[in-house]
Amino acid sequence: MKRILLAFAALSLCAAAPLPAPHWSHAQVERLIEWLVSAADDGLGSVTPEAALLRERIAAGDEASLDAEATRVAVRLVNAYRDGCCNASLRSGWRISPTPAWGDATSLVADAVSANRLDQLFLQSRPSHPFYEGLRRAYRLESNAGRRATLAANMDRWRWMPRDLGSRYLLVNAAAFEASLWDHGQLVGRWKVVVGKSKSPTPIFAAQVSGVIFNPWWEIPPSIAAEGVASMVRNRPAVAAGRGYVLENGRYRQRPGANNALGRMKLVMPNSYNVYLHDTPSQSLFARDVRAFSHGCVRVEDALGLATTLVSARPGWDRAQVDAVIEKGETIKVDLPNPVPVYVTYFTAEPDALGAIRYFPDVYHRDRGAKSPTSEGTCL
Repeated sequence: MKRILLAFAALSLCAAAPLPAPHWSHAQVERLIEWLVSAADDGLGSVTPEAALLRERIAAGDEASLDAEATRVAVRLVNAYRDGCCNASLRSGWRISPTPAWGDATSLVADAVSANRLDQLFLQSRPSHPFYEGLRRAYRLESNAGRRATLAANMDRWRWMPRDLGSRYLLVNAAAFEASLWDHGQLVGRWKVVVGKSKSPTPIFAAQVSGVIFNPWWEIPPSIAAEGVASMVRNRPAVAAGRGYVLENGRYRQRPGANNALGRMKLVMPNSYNVYLHDTPSQSLFARDVRAFSHGCVRVEDALGLATTLVSARPGWDRAQVDAVIEKGETIKVDLPNPVPVYVTYFTAEPDALGAIRYFPDVYHRDRGAKSPTSEGTCL
């Protein structure tokens, strides 16, 4: 029995022992140095000084030390591309995670060195979205410290996004008051949106759009009902009925119609926040530049245009069919052939169609503490 326990102990020690560093060719180390230097353009200047250390190891001719240092530095660079440098505090409230979950960086580096696939590893770790690339180009050329900090913070936010967003997806940017639809890497449409007030900010999260409800009922959240709907139904039933408010089975609801707070359509996108993209009868708000007026939901201008774009993936569903359904006033749910991911985000800098950077008001004060990394940074 004692021998068995000793054998298990020995196996445990072997399993816990770190794997030896893979052997790096000098060409691979030189390529790693190139990636470290270029990382400064990604707002990751704190990793760039590692290039000088690797050059010293090459000059010293200590291969074992070079292998260990190159592996350590490569792991650090992979983690920097994944998580960023200096803006971890801004991640509070960011509830979008890379999917699938990241693999162990040390193992991935070892595999990449063995297969001579370092470029592929770093490219897969770094965001490749066109908006990220636009921010990266701007950061490389920007000299203003404040704008550099904003650009770096928003590149970090892109690092917290999934690398594969889907072949077709919706991207809501609450800071820009915009929603955009992407198809196979191409921007196919933009819509103005109204987002949550500063006291009820729109959360950052991801969901799946499985369908569209035309002429929806509004299931009024208790917190909103308490602001006036409940007392109206109790004390002024005729007024409440005129606005479509009813009390059914202990829940306050609003009938479909011109006054319905959800307007004429609502996307089916279940989530724990009860936040949805929907139409609104308050169309005048879209004329304002800063559009933070809701309780958290995302109101869409030309919501029927967005809905038509989504349901047109089903045969026979075009704008004429959508308008006919709206005209009938019946509540109808149209399932999408394939779910469409939706990412409700917060980016305070974003390229426009020509590549120029647009800077948006930080309505939720989420950029506070944003840092512009320097070569002396130790944020990692």
